[in-house]
Amino acid sequence: MEPDRHTKILILDFGSQYTQLIARRIREQRVYCEIHPCHIDGAAVRAFQPAGIILSGGPMGVYQQDAPTCASEVFSLDVPVLGICYGLQLLTKTLGGEVSSSSHREYGRANLEIVDNTDLFEGFSKKEPIDVWMSHGDRVDSAPEGFEVLAQSSSSPFAAVRQRDRRVYGVQFHPEVVHTPRGVEILANFLFSICKCDPSWTMASFVERSTREIRQRVGDSKVICGLSGGVDSSVVAALLYRAIGRQLQCIFVDNGLLRKGEAESVESVFRHHFGMELTVVDASNRFLSGLSGVADPEQKRKIIGEVFIRVFEEQARHFSESHFLAQGTLYPDVIESTSVRGPSATIKSHHNVGGLPEHMDLELIEPLRELFKDEVRRVGENLGLPQSIIQRQPFPGPGLGIRVIGPVTAEKLEILREADAILQEEMLKSDTLRQTWQTFAVLLPVKSVGVMGDERTYEWTIVLRAITSLDGMTADWARLPYDLLGTISNRIINEVRGVNRVLYDISSKPPATIEWE
Repeated sequence: MEPDRHTKILILDFGSQYTQLIARRIREQRVYCEIHPCHIDGAAVRAFQPAGIILSGGPMGVYQQDAPTCASEVFSLDVPVLGICYGLQLLTKTLGGEVSSSSHREYGRANLEIVDNTDLFEGFSKKEPIDVWMSHGDRVDSAPEGFEVLAQSSSSPFAAVRQRDRRVYGVQFHPEVVHTPRGVEILANFLFSICKCDPSWTMASFVERSTREIRQRVGDSKVICGLSGGVDSSVVAALLYRAIGRQLQCIFVDNGLLRKGEAESVESVFRHHFGMELTVVDASNRFLSGLSGVADPEQKRKIIGEVFIRVFEEQARHFSESHFLAQGTLYPDVIESTSVRGPSATIKSHHNVGGLPEHMDLELIEPLRELFKDEVRRVGENLGLPQSIIQRQPFPGPGLGIRVIGPVTAEKLEILREADAILQEEMLKSDTLRQTWQTFAVLLPVKSVGVMGDERTYEWTIVLRAITSLDGMTADWARLPYDLLGTISNRIINEVRGVNRVLYDISSKPPATIEWE
């Protein structure tokens, strides 16, 4: 669903950890962009018809064996090019300059002196150095013929360069990271002053275009949507319902591993508020039976995923006239599947049970596959979804099954469900929940001695987890007020039978993960 009336930026990924940030910064300027592996061929580069091309950073040196490169068409299409870090070094080497391993590597903050404050640095002062974020071991020793210096640092005499006639630019620093405070202005100058982009990439325009395209593709057919109640599947359902109405059939599987009141909330919003065709399946006993006695977290995930697929398949057979299956695939999932870096090490299976059956005789429809999470939330607002769903925190597909550490039982699930409900309620009441990326409770397989009244107790332990993050890739524990933690702890111990001890997790990611399992 590429934009049809506005300009696009092509980002070639050379393996930088910051590549997605480049895309996000561009989208924030209301300009559409896509990330593609650096090795796509020249025909694909031409077919994209970019208004400009950005070469990302990367972990390698340009002279290393198997160092990534790009098609020659990148520099012959007569569109502006901006190389960032490795991208600068690559264009320097490709166009005849010299790059070497620097005797003084730059990692972290550096002062950048502006030499020329036109186009890329329009609006900047040559008298006032700016802070930028460097992360490189190699440096440019001499720029290609026809290039001029725009900015320099103490260790990088060619920290920003330009070949005006060919509209090729390069910067040694990372304008996309928050540690380069004025980096967004530099990117905006590239987009608007140099590439002449049209800032018309909005979620309202996305909804209108997607609605037309879904109607055209689906025609009179019917679509099945697996609805979980999370942000992604909820927005997919709302978008499809806007496009095709009663031709959409949603299936919600209650696996018994949901938080308190979750199933009722989904039914209320989608069946009663929107009036959608919704099938609710209570399969909690099947999931509990499959999980009986299982302690290993990976095995629990696989069981939950397999049972979900079986239940979903059974329900889908009731709608044999359907020809499409809708999923909430997002752009980061698409990027990872084609990343230049290849598969990363498996820490654990993905939290979301993506396992909709691949072999079903249905065409896949993924209307959100070009969007980031924050854009999906804005689409939800545009479609009239309630804030309780739009602002819902990430929740793992296996649900409470991986927040009950060790074997899962109905009794443990009920204890955890009640404790988590108190945590959510108090965080909402104190207006603290929206300041965290994720807040939840975990039930440990640990009992300890306590005293309630005059009686000795020997009961379970609850751990509270609240973290702050921008994207979930890294996270820090939230510094919640002691009084708030005290209130939550007191309520859980007093109101939830079976708990006599509450802990607070102060681990960051890395080295810990967000979820315990």
